[in-house]
Amino acid sequence: MIIELTVENFRSIRDEQTFSLSTENPKGHLESHVTESSSSGGFGILKSVGIYGANASGKSNLLLAFRALRYLTVETGKLGDGDPIPCYEPYLLSKKNREMPVVLEIEFVLANGIRYLYRVAFLRQKVVEERLSMFQTPKESLVFKRTESDSWDTIRFGALYKGGKKRFPFFGNQTYLSVAGSRADAPEMIRGVYNFLRRDLVLLGVHEGRSPFSPVMNQDVLEKSSRLLSLVDTGISNVVLEEKTLDEDSISFPNAMPENVRDSMLRRLRQRYLFSHQAESGEQVQFEGEVESSGTMKMFELAPLIISAFETGGVLIIDELGNSMHPFMAELIIKLFNDPDVNPGKAQLVFTTHNVNLMTPELLRRDQIWFSEKTDGASRFFSLDDFDKRRVTPKSPYGRWYAEGRLGAVPHIDYQGIVRLLGERVDNAEA
Repeated sequence: MIIELTVENFRSIRDEQTFSLSTENPKGHLESHVTESSSSGGFGILKSVGIYGANASGKSNLLLAFRALRYLTVETGKLGDGDPIPCYEPYLLSKKNREMPVVLEIEFVLANGIRYLYRVAFLRQKVVEERLSMFQTPKESLVFKRTESDSWDTIRFGALYKGGKKRFPFFGNQTYLSVAGSRADAPEMIRGVYNFLRRDLVLLGVHEGRSPFSPVMNQDVLEKSSRLLSLVDTGISNVVLEEKTLDEDSISFPNAMPENVRDSMLRRLRQRYLFSHQAESGEQVQFEGEVESSGTMKMFELAPLIISAFETGGVLIIDELGNSMHPFMAELIIKLFNDPDVNPGKAQLVFTTHNVNLMTPELLRRDQIWFSEKTDGASRFFSLDDFDKRRVTPKSPYGRWYAEGRLGAVPHIDYQGIVRLLGERVDNAEA
């Protein structure tokens, strides 16, 4: 489970910003929405968090920071010596920041209950800092530490890092975690951290359409997805998968595309899903996905990811939850993640949305609602829980207050300026 993500100098995020899924007040309002972990230091961890804000305020950039972190810790091990790091995207509106490192830090708890803190700072062609710590007790213990002057043979290891080979050669543009985590002879500890970031962080819709990291749709998941669609009034009674023959030699991919992404895309090209509907006569009629509504296909895309997250205790990250779907469907997904009977494996949902109808005290706690807004081009993030708790209570109409602009993070629209602009066009046309 994710506890916190801290981001600095990445895309529109200039100053250090911390996005937290922890709460110091797990009891009280909607306490079933919180998982308490003995390793988390006495605080609770939220099962879901939604982020609101105007277009271009930085919501997607925060989610892209998760993707950048995943790339650094999983994919940089495949870079050649001197290759640029693709996710180096510093804040460009400040001359000083353009040459500074991007800094990412994530705190999380694995299924074994051990809490970790991972930090990485990097330039276009070099990792300048990398550190992993663990918390078997409330006191932080070093696993490994690497500074700008370190190479693979000078990296420092902590006393608790045991159980296998520790020292692996890596280039300056590779993270130690991406190299060591994929090795069978590395300590189990490092492979556990690597696999959490590799398998359990699934991002959907963050500037990339369908996630290339989607789980394989095996028969069991396909059947569960079919049943889920039939239970949300789509008219679909069954989904069947057909495999197609594919001439892979005729398909070209960019050289920089990660191997797992390429394999996932090839797998999707080989597959065709047929959706069965019951005709008036009682027979089953099959349609291809192009005939189904965009909302139905969105649910079909999400279903295996949701099922997989519940089974593995993973983290599902969705940009624009509810896009192309009925508001009831987005509400259903949030309810499922917050329901302890459905989600005993401590899966988490992180999403952005513009749907104010989801911002209700019946569905979300104050600390489950976050906002993004820009000041002079730089994004900042804050929680509804940061407001005066005597004024914003669990009985407050969050959505209405947000729509009225009382909570901030809404677009500033110059209506009179727009009127003048369009009026000029009319005058010019008449002239």
